[in-house]
Amino acid sequence: MVPDPSVLAAIRSALEANPESVPLRTHLAQLLFETSDHEGALREAAHVLTGTPDHLDALRTAADAAESLGLQDRFESYCRLLAGLEAVGDEADFAHQDEASQLPEPTGPGLAGVSVPETADDLLAEWSESEALIEVEIGNLTKPVMRLADVGGMSDAKKRLELSFLKPLRNPEIRAQFGKSMRGGLLLWGPPGCGKTFIARATAGEIGAKFYEIALNDVLDMWVGSSERNLHQIFEVARANQPCVLFFDEIDAIGQKRTNLGGGSAMRTIVNQLLAEMDGVSSDNDGVFILAATNHPWDIDGALLRPGRFDRMLLVLPPDLAARKAILDLHLRGKPTESLDTQKVAKQTDGFTGADLALVIEHATETAMDESLESGIVRPIMQRDLADALKQIRPSGRPWFDIAKNYATYNTDGTYEELRQYLNRKRR
Repeated sequence: MVPDPSVLAAIRSALEANPESVPLRTHLAQLLFETSDHEGALREAAHVLTGTPDHLDALRTAADAAESLGLQDRFESYCRLLAGLEAVGDEADFAHQDEASQLPEPTGPGLAGVSVPETADDLLAEWSESEALIEVEIGNLTKPVMRLADVGGMSDAKKRLELSFLKPLRNPEIRAQFGKSMRGGLLLWGPPGCGKTFIARATAGEIGAKFYEIALNDVLDMWVGSSERNLHQIFEVARANQPCVLFFDEIDAIGQKRTNLGGGSAMRTIVNQLLAEMDGVSSDNDGVFILAATNHPWDIDGALLRPGRFDRMLLVLPPDLAARKAILDLHLRGKPTESLDTQKVAKQTDGFTGADLALVIEHATETAMDESLESGIVRPIMQRDLADALKQIRPSGRPWFDIAKNYATYNTDGTYEELRQYLNRKRR
């Protein structure tokens, strides 16, 4: 039954008065899909998901609309999100995901094969036998549902991550035949604002593991010995939540070169404690995978980069053309726009980080919103707004590259060879 146009008009009018109403916007998306306005349905559902990414009804509508429009990548991403939300707390599902690593198999049009609890009692019954996340006092423990396919572009980084880290994890029998050990950790390095944390979180989702994120302030403490105890507690929590990706942000601050520290510096014992904990994980806990991020790998103590510790390094560079367009489209999602050519903007922003691109959209949004507030009429974001924003913003990674190129040029052990090749390509 096709919805009455007056009903659609009434809902749109109500949304103008209350644009943040999730139930109204979700209902509008469903009605638009019934009228075969698949683009409108996808737009409204995506707007809901921007603020509420775990909204099941919006996910179902977005998936159905994406499939009808032939947007296979988006359809598969929504399928994975739905499947992941249903599997939250179910360790059996996570183990199956780790072994199979396959997309969900929807049946019929849209997501007819996906079972969604209809009442609170059904939801409680479904989760009653599942294991809840441990309440942690240090850091942030989550269960990501995103996958590497949800990371726009960055094909080279994802390929290296797949070959050096993920495929050996998924194929333990083959790994054993070749005597390949998974001891040690993976270090993500590169300029700030390029999505190292996002990639780490997607890696956890890829292998169906919990994601335990640790920041500098989670470790350091003013009292003698407390920082070391914090580190030990962090690793104990990770071991108790296997499979777990333990992620250290700003690892260069925690694992500083001891040669640069005074003999009485408390930081020396923190580095020693981190080395001891990593050796313990590498020999006793196969279900804990250590990832770390840094903007300054040259400041990390050499002992942390030896075999069995952070012995694999992945350079995360500013997004490529495909990734830049995907980032721009993501930040424009749900906003009023008119005839935007994000491909053109992506071509003009070579060297911009993900954070820089988000700032471009923020500036353009502010310009359009200011004019709308003055006139009282919503004026969509236009191409000229993006052009004006580009005139005000410069790539924030340039100072980092000015420093990094010296290490890439004069380091002779090949550690920064990938960066050197990237810089050479940029000079051509």
